[in-house]
Order: sequence, then structure tokens, then C-alpha cells
Amino acid sequence: MNWDMIKGNWKQFKGKVHEQWGKLTDDHLDVIAGKREVLSGKIQETYGITKDEAEKQVKAFEERHKDYRPSTTV
Repeated sequence: MNWDMIKGNWKQFKGKVHEQWGKLTDDHLDVIAGKREVLSGKIQETYGITKDEAEKQVKAFEERHKDYRPSTTV
């Protein structure tokens, strides 16, 4: 997964993140803004899990969405 692409299309992509981690608020998603390391940290903080577990979850999420292509309609 290309996180530069995710950052550029965050508004379209953040719904998928929220589906996976429903405890993340809109404020969390605004702070994350497509930054992988911030996402991992917010997951760790919000769910009370270890850094390794948060990383594991993000990697699994990346694998599930590796073929994601954002909508290009204007």
C-alpha cells in the first residue's frame, strides 16, 4: 500500500479506517490525516494495546486493502 497515495486521498480512504477501528473518532481521523505512524499510535492509544500489536493490525489492514484505488471522479 502506498501511504503517499493514502495521504493524498485521505477523505476518501478514512471511511475504511473507521470501519476497521470504530473507536477512532472524526477528530482522531483528522489528526491521522493519512500518516501511517500516527494511525498506529492512535490505535495503540485508543485500544490500549502494545505498539507491536498496533503495527500487526495496520499491516493486516494494508494487506486487505493493497489493491485499493481511490475514486478519481471530480
